[in-house]
Amino acid sequence: MRLIVTTALAAGREAKEQALAFAAELGAVFVPRGRLGLEILMAAAGAEGALVVGRQRVSFLFGGREFSFHPGTAALRIKNLRSGKPDQMIQAMDLRPGDAVLDCTLGLGADAIVASFVAGPEGRVVGVEKVPVVALVVGYGLRHYSFKEDPDVEAAMRRIQVVAADHLDYLRRVPGESFDVVYFDPFFRTPVRGASQLQPLRLLGEKAPLAAEALREAVRVARRRVVVKVRRDAGEPEYRFQRVVGGRHARVAYGIIEK
Repeated sequence: MRLIVTTALAAGREAKEQALAFAAELGAVFVPRGRLGLEILMAAAGAEGALVVGRQRVSFLFGGREFSFHPGTAALRIKNLRSGKPDQMIQAMDLRPGDAVLDCTLGLGADAIVASFVAGPEGRVVGVEKVPVVALVVGYGLRHYSFKEDPDVEAAMRRIQVVAADHLDYLRRVPGESFDVVYFDPFFRTPVRGASQLQPLRLLGEKAPLAAEALREAVRVARRRVVVKVRRDAGEPEYRFQRVVGGRHARVAYGIIEK
């Protein structure tokens, strides 16, 4: 995919410097914004996408859609946890304060934020994202997005380490039993209704099902368990889980492999 990097209108010198750094990181071309529209800049450069750096925001335009970071459902899930409501993912992980979590499919980062909140300041969450521009946008958002209405959510965001890599390649490099929990949320072949916020990622992300080798490597890397988000009613691949948890009427469930 041919990509340009530019700034928002009247973004200022700091944004331009950040855009130049991102262009170098992505191996993309920096294009001065001037007063031109993004579509004009992209057409002139023959580009399919544009990374746009503003004063406190980074967004990505691709396929007629704009993608930028927002904690999304993570804030509501954390609020529910505080009120004593269960979170299916956290239950499936059996996550505890101080745990180390490897999220192999970071995406928008919502699951990683919830895991970071539960793991707490003594825990560790690493999120792996295969698409470099998605890793960049989400990583920048996790470091800079202001969420003053809930400082604990913001603190959980700041603690997440983002790695731009294919998760199988990353797993192969990680020593055995490096994380308490290894987690996957692969794209379903049939999108879940109501998950429109994931549409930009579906255009860019990994389409292949989760590889058996990735699961084997995940089992090697995990100290306690591997957890995979699954949708059993939509023709998803069958994996050899020891058990699958999730509400009877829930659209998704979680497959568990314990060590």
